[in-house]
Amino acid sequence: MEQRFIVSNSVSYVVPRQNSQLRISVHRYDVFVSFRGEDVRNNFVDHLFGALSKNNITIFKDDTKLNKGEAIAPQLLHAIEGSRVLIVVFSKNYASSTWCLRELAKIVDCLNLSTKQNCVLPIFYDVAPSDVRKQSGNYEKAFGEHEERFKENKQMMVQIQKWKEALTQVANVSGWNLQNK
Repeated sequence: MEQRFIVSNSVSYVVPRQNSQLRISVHRYDVFVSFRGEDVRNNFVDHLFGALSKNNITIFKDDTKLNKGEAIAPQLLHAIEGSRVLIVVFSKNYASSTWCLRELAKIVDCLNLSTKQNCVLPIFYDVAPSDVRKQSGNYEKAFGEHEERFKENKQMMVQIQKWKEALTQVANVSGWNLQNK
């Protein structure tokens, strides 16, 4: 049995009753949001960030615009690892961004390695959850383009398969469907 003490918004200490070891879990952010900027940055995500901020929820906000093929910045990976709640805003063009798919893969890695220190909340913004889950519609088209682009690169073809699995895994989590709203 363990006892949990919340010291601040971002640091909690867990003291197991069986022994005197102190285990520290540090979350630098309460929330990390993965989203396709061109789809939702200047509307839904801005409102989401505003609402979270008003409630004193610490958010990692990535304001950078990235070029195609650019590697994910280490600070972004650390922000994913250091966030308590991982929100994924699936939109029509989410899967067309390799950057978004890399973020999603990292989110799934964190969830799979987590000892329930992270949770994921999917939001389906103007896209059907089944399209995300099954990679149909715009998601099928995006993956067709990725496969064509990387067909000669075996390592990337393996990565594409991991992205598909990550989409399915996160889309199977109960979330919010904001389609046509």
